[in-house]
Amino acid sequence: MAQILPIRFQEHLQLQNLGINPANIGFSYLTMESDKFICIREKVGEQNQVVMIDMSDPTNPIRRPISADSAIMNPASKVIALKAAKTLQIFNIEMKSKVKAHTMTEDVMFWKWISVNTVALVTDAAVFHWSMEGDSQPTKVFDRHASLAGCQIINYRTDEQQKWLLLIGISAQQNRVVGAMQLYSVDRKVSQPIEGHAAAFGEFKVEGNANPSTLFCFAVRSQAGGKLHIIEVGQPAAGNQPFAKKAVDVFFPPEAQTDFPVAMQIGSKHGVIYLITKYGYIHLYDLESGVCIYMNRISAETIFVTAPYEATSGIIGVNKKGQVLSVCVEEENIVNYATNVLQNPDLALRMAVRSNLAGAEELFARKFNTLFAQGTYSEAAKVAASAPKGILRTAETIHKFQSVPAQPGQASPLLQYFGILLDQGQLNKFESLELCRPVLQQGRKQLLEKWLKEDKLECSEELGDLVKASDPTLALSVYLRANVPNKVIQCFAETGQFQKIVLYAKKVGYTPDWVFLLRNVMRVNPDQGLQFAQMLVQDEEPLANINQIVDVFMEGSLIQQCTSFLLDALKNNRPAEGHLQTRLLEMNLIHAPQVADAILGNQMFTHYDRAHVAQLCEKAGLLQRALEHYTDLYDIKRAVVHTHLLNPEWLVNFFGSLSVEDSLECLRAMLSANIRQNLQLCVQVASKYHEQLGTEALVELFESFKSYEGLFYFLGSIVNFSQEPDVHFKYIQAACKTGQIKEVERICRESNCYDPERVKNFLKEAKLTDQLPLIIVCDRFDFVHDLVLYLYRNSLQKYIEIYVQKVNPSRLPVVIGGLLDVDCAEDVIKNLIMVVRGQFSTDELVEEVEKRNRLKLLLPWLESRIHEGCEEPATHNALAKIYIDSNNTPERFLKENPFYDSAVVGRYCEKRDPHLACVAYERGQCDMDLIKVCNDNSLFKSEARYLVRRKDPELWVNVLEEDNPYRRPLIDQVVQTALSETQDPEEVSVTVKAFMTADLPNELIELLEKIVLDNSVFSEHRNLQNLLILTAIKADRTRVMEYINRLDNYDAPDIANIAISNELFEEAFAIFKKFDVNTSAIQVLIEHIGNLDRAYEFAERCNEPAVWSQLARAQLQRDLVKEAIDSYIKAVDPSAYMEVVNAASKNNNWEDLVKFLQMARKKARESYVETELIFALAKTNRLAELEEFVSGPNNAHIQQVGDRCYEEEMYEAAKLLYNNVSNFARLASTLVHLGEYQAAVDSARKANSTRTWKEVCFACVDGEEFRLAQICGLHIVIHADELEDLISYYQDRGYFEELIALLEAALGLERAHMGMFTELAILYSKFKPQKMREHLELFWSRVNIPKVLRAAEQSHLWGELVFLYDKYEEFDNAVLTMMSHPTDAWKEGLFKDIIAKVANVELYYKSLSFYLEYKPLLLNDLLAILSPRLDHSRAVAFFSKVNELKLVKPYLRSVQNHNNKSVNEALNNLLTEEEDYQGLRASIDAYDNFDTIGLAQRLEKHELIEFRRIAAYLYKGNNRWRQSVELCKKDKLYKDAMLYAAESKDAELAETLLQWFLEEGRKECFAACLFASYDLLHPDVVLELAWRHNIMDFAMPYFIQVMREYLTKVDKLDEVESQRKKEDEVTEPQPMVFGQQLMLTASPAPVAPQPAYAGYGYPANAAGFPAQAPNAAGYPAQPAYGFNM
Repeated sequence: MAQILPIRFQEHLQLQNLGINPANIGFSYLTMESDKFICIREKVGEQNQVVMIDMSDPTNPIRRPISADSAIMNPASKVIALKAAKTLQIFNIEMKSKVKAHTMTEDVMFWKWISVNTVALVTDAAVFHWSMEGDSQPTKVFDRHASLAGCQIINYRTDEQQKWLLLIGISAQQNRVVGAMQLYSVDRKVSQPIEGHAAAFGEFKVEGNANPSTLFCFAVRSQAGGKLHIIEVGQPAAGNQPFAKKAVDVFFPPEAQTDFPVAMQIGSKHGVIYLITKYGYIHLYDLESGVCIYMNRISAETIFVTAPYEATSGIIGVNKKGQVLSVCVEEENIVNYATNVLQNPDLALRMAVRSNLAGAEELFARKFNTLFAQGTYSEAAKVAASAPKGILRTAETIHKFQSVPAQPGQASPLLQYFGILLDQGQLNKFESLELCRPVLQQGRKQLLEKWLKEDKLECSEELGDLVKASDPTLALSVYLRANVPNKVIQCFAETGQFQKIVLYAKKVGYTPDWVFLLRNVMRVNPDQGLQFAQMLVQDEEPLANINQIVDVFMEGSLIQQCTSFLLDALKNNRPAEGHLQTRLLEMNLIHAPQVADAILGNQMFTHYDRAHVAQLCEKAGLLQRALEHYTDLYDIKRAVVHTHLLNPEWLVNFFGSLSVEDSLECLRAMLSANIRQNLQLCVQVASKYHEQLGTEALVELFESFKSYEGLFYFLGSIVNFSQEPDVHFKYIQAACKTGQIKEVERICRESNCYDPERVKNFLKEAKLTDQLPLIIVCDRFDFVHDLVLYLYRNSLQKYIEIYVQKVNPSRLPVVIGGLLDVDCAEDVIKNLIMVVRGQFSTDELVEEVEKRNRLKLLLPWLESRIHEGCEEPATHNALAKIYIDSNNTPERFLKENPFYDSAVVGRYCEKRDPHLACVAYERGQCDMDLIKVCNDNSLFKSEARYLVRRKDPELWVNVLEEDNPYRRPLIDQVVQTALSETQDPEEVSVTVKAFMTADLPNELIELLEKIVLDNSVFSEHRNLQNLLILTAIKADRTRVMEYINRLDNYDAPDIANIAISNELFEEAFAIFKKFDVNTSAIQVLIEHIGNLDRAYEFAERCNEPAVWSQLARAQLQRDLVKEAIDSYIKAVDPSAYMEVVNAASKNNNWEDLVKFLQMARKKARESYVETELIFALAKTNRLAELEEFVSGPNNAHIQQVGDRCYEEEMYEAAKLLYNNVSNFARLASTLVHLGEYQAAVDSARKANSTRTWKEVCFACVDGEEFRLAQICGLHIVIHADELEDLISYYQDRGYFEELIALLEAALGLERAHMGMFTELAILYSKFKPQKMREHLELFWSRVNIPKVLRAAEQSHLWGELVFLYDKYEEFDNAVLTMMSHPTDAWKEGLFKDIIAKVANVELYYKSLSFYLEYKPLLLNDLLAILSPRLDHSRAVAFFSKVNELKLVKPYLRSVQNHNNKSVNEALNNLLTEEEDYQGLRASIDAYDNFDTIGLAQRLEKHELIEFRRIAAYLYKGNNRWRQSVELCKKDKLYKDAMLYAAESKDAELAETLLQWFLEEGRKECFAACLFASYDLLHPDVVLELAWRHNIMDFAMPYFIQVMREYLTKVDKLDEVESQRKKEDEVTEPQPMVFGQQLMLTASPAPVAPQPAYAGYGYPANAAGFPAQAPNAAGYPAQPAYGFNM
């Protein structure tokens, strides 16, 4: 039977399987604040990430790129707190927002969520609480106690009210881990230090107490042993008894001497303390008594973080392998475990009661019966009420209490029992019934109502039936609670609450007979029935068939209610409801047509029978609704002609639903029936639907009835919107036919769509009394000429006057032209012009008259116009043309008249008189026209004068273009004539600019000389002088110097600079010199002419400081440093001190530089000057002056100068300067170069800089001052970054001993780090290998193992290499190293230890080869260790290949229990070779996984009979019976042959064996074979053989048995026959036994399934064989038949 376990252990997931790096599974990287989330910080590649695992979906971890020192998830939601240095932040992951942030003033050593909205922060000095609510900052709660100084904080706990706080830390002391805790009371504000490792707070309600107690549990492992303490903190609540303090021992196994508690959680549901230790042990303690319930190891690795597991009220944690494990109480077993294993029934009872657990039924029943028998009924009632799972709350218990009579003056035991149950909670079904029955009998219904409100009773149908007789409403409440739908609905119906029936039925999913209920409601109240019916169909799926509901309404002729119901039920207008829609309309069309009309008007339904409804509508007089539903044209035409019965507006809209053909037919029918009555409606229809019906078809329709009035009104409604020419023409026609002349006039004037030619011709033919429509058409479409001809020829001249006077006076020119064409009298024309006056275009009139050469006809009219003061250009143009043609002083008129158009008149004059054209063009500034006329007629002088006077630069650009063939003669006229005549400076300026713009320098010089040198008016003009010189510079440089000397009024500096830019340096020098601009002059000599000698002479002559300064700069640029310094000194100019210093430094002119700097220092005490002066003194070795200078007040950068001196190797000067500024670091370097090592070390000590220590150290090494070098080195090695350089420096110079001595001395330093231990180990490996092992054993945990591994490998220190591989957990490499170098590295115990831990199983097989070669006698020991993970088939193949199976026979025997084929065959072969037939037989029987046929074939040829016997046994096992028997016969194993033949069930084989025995003369075997194969042999065959061989005696027992068997069968048949004959008669009793038992079955001695093999490990006596010595044939002396032969 499996062991009963009180706990359930579960592995939830493996973090490594989720891709978590094993190195990040630890206390520093992984946090678990609750059982909902796990948070891990890890580095993937170069990116820091935080992984959040939701335990409800662990296969989809959330990864975020976050760099933080710590991350903890909120215990309830996806909120994460992050810490980076002193910055704390809280983020909501789901909302992707920051919740809070804060920066601490000190480092946070540990933090933890203590509730869903509070984080505890632990610093070196205090503990803070930080709430997520609002903008609150962390609040200090208490200071840390001194006892926790130096401790690693591992946990922080609080009770539920956060009134008690606990800080837990651990530290290493005296080779053990000591726990320290600080318990703090918030109310009392005091702390208490406690020694302890793990602790938790819990709430526990002691029996008899009203309120729970707050318990503090903590565990400690001290030198004296382990203890668990359970105490109550704070004062007990009012009315509570204090909790008795408990202290129990915590057992730690002998193999876990250094184990200690690491975590504790309290399972409140079961009242259990879960304690976990560092070595992975789980301890369970009862919270109330402190009894240890269970202890076992659940993890080989440390569980470093835990949390309460709310799902099971257990504990969940993570170990270092990444397993997430949970432990909880196994509720099915815990009580039995406490009772049977712990032998603690009291604990079992308490746990069962406390947690309502099964398993203590017998204990409770026994206790109840005992108390009941003693008469203590109240105690018995308490036991029955508190029994878990309600095991005693049965009908039997109630009957027991009912059977006890009540004592006088006391409540009955039954009522006491019910009272306890009511106090405890709810009664069950039986209890509720039994309690309510007497209560109702007493009429105390209010008690029942009170219990129902308090949910003290379990409601049931029986209880409802009981209550219903007294109160149906209360019964309804019971039925509702008991969920008895049929009774609830019955109650609703009886109480008239019909509306609640549907709601309740839907809620509970119950389906009553709705139609039956509806009929009942209808009988009582039709209105309520309507509401009920509506509720039945309000859902998508109706609760009842709507047809049946309608039938119910119709049964009572409830038309109105039925209509309301159907309107509501059919509101979704579904296709499947078409028949109901028809039914609704039908009933209303018959009984209430107005309602039907309203329903149809709302257009609620579309799926009813429209034809049927249409006929009903027509019968009901709803002609409009009938038309809406008719689809046949015959029906529509029949109904539509009755327009007096229809709404006209509706009828017009109705035509919109008809097809085009149907609409036209209906219109034709309406006009045919009554054209007067229906014409207006037809016009409305035609107007509205003309686009669909076609205007042409409608026009034809009206014309077919000769209804021009209808046509006029129809076309009048659309003509304003139509663009069709035919519509407009037809409308004009209809208007003319109906006499609507004003409408004809309007449409002719406003319409743009008719064909004007067609309308014009129609109006001509129409001969209207009023010609205005024709005039309008001709005027609009330019038929004026035709109009004039028509009117003149038809003697309608008055309409011509009306036209030009009233209709369109602007058309007068065309009319005059027409009249001239028909030779109208001039007087008539003149009068017409004079009448119309100026309301027409004069230009057009002149053009019309001029085309006909009758221009003089207009002279009187034109002169009169001018006389009247007309300023119209056209009038003056016409008059100018007449004057020009008549040569009536035209030039005067052109010059004086300001109103004519110059361009028009000029063009008119070009061919007649070019001079007049020029006059006209000049007056109007028609530039291009004038230039063209002048060019064409060679009038260049006029053109030149005009251009100069015009002063237009753009015009000048045009005429001075290079491709202008007239440019040269024009320029000549400008220079010779035009400019000579002008006195206007602006005209000159514009002209000059034009020449400049045109890039004509030579012509410009010619022009300017003419102006400046010859013309006294402009000779002193500054701009013209500048322009002349500049033009000469550009065009003719030979004349520049002449102009410079002749002219005086020009801008000298600007001209000089332009000359310089054009490389006229001498001219520029002459200008500067002429105007005494000496600095610019010497600049030209220096920079452009490049003659410093002339410059020096010029400077001496001028002797100006500015000139000397410029000369000095030039000398400095040409590296004439000495001369430059002299020039600067003459100029007393220190401004260029930086350039001077650079130049002097470059050319080593230090003496001259000192002079310059001393001058500069007098002028200005610049820091740079003084700095450079110090350096110059140092360079000139004036150390005394230098020391005196730096000792006095100065602004020099002495540090900078010292560095420069140091770099220039002027160490004495540098020493003075560094001393002055107290730069001990550089002073030390300087002293090193001077060989003063001791002083250098002192300076380095003052500087205390790593770089300085390195420099001094290296210098001391080079100077072989190793003592001083070691002093310096001790300050260097503590810096890991500098260690490598130091070691390289020593090694490169071969000072290995000194280096080792230095590192050995450094190991004792307080700041010793891993690099020092590592490098010393590497040095030992290279130079002192004998000391390396000792160093590693002491400090292996502080060295960088990978680095030392490489060094050990390079130095061939194989033993040390294996040691390091083992510590680094690279077990594969350790094994490989030991196998590669066994002499130095292999140790048996170590090898066995390590080989079991390797990851690569291939190493197992390599190790086997290694042991075969190196330690073959220890091979089986190795195999014993490897066998759990070894592939046995491969191992056997390997040993077979090397022929060493005999060597590993112990291994083969040890693993044969796996029943591996290769192992079995190998071992069988070994046993065969060793001729161990007993071992082989045992192996074959025990393990069957091998090639049995192959083994049998080999064994049948074996020389030993026992092996051939085994071969026969194997053949038998494979159903090769004949081979097996033949083999037995060959070896004379008669007994085996008989057994195998009998087992084969093969009659032929048995008979063959029987004949063979006779052939061999084995009569006894014949008899035995008869017995063994009795069921297989035929009696006739046996009889024949016995008779033929005369051995009847041997066969007689067989025949006796056969005879008895046959007789028995005959007797049975006879008995059956007798029974058949007498079955109608009295039945005789059947005999109990039919005769005697057969001899063969009386005392059988069955043949054993296998012979007795002595010494095989089998029993000596097989079943059925007596213990007799076998004869030579292997048979017993006598056959075991039960008698003697």
